[in-house]
Amino acid sequence: MLTLIFGLLFNIIRLYTWVVILSCVFSFLYAFGVLDTRNQIVWSIGRFLDRLTEPALRPIRRILPVTGNMDFSPLVLLLLIQYLLTPLVRQLYYTLAANAGF
Repeated sequence: MLTLIFGLLFNIIRLYTWVVILSCVFSFLYAFGVLDTRNQIVWSIGRFLDRLTEPALRPIRRILPVTGNMDFSPLVLLLLIQYLLTPLVRQLYYTLAANAGF
């Protein structure tokens, strides 16, 4: 059961990483005029991605200095996920599995 829960948690983290990457690509395509947000489907996708990523990016944007038109908060979020969150969850799993006798 523990393996199933942590496997699901790792899959959610991996999926959220892809959502952040997709949101970055979407914002680049929008900024360069490739996507037209007057299209209802494009607007809905952009709004959905924004609602998923903005709660995690907003605190990072408050801390980072303003660098003109470049937004480095998705990069910082991806680095935090890769080098802080994933190892922390993995270590928690190993600790719980060792204590449970697996």
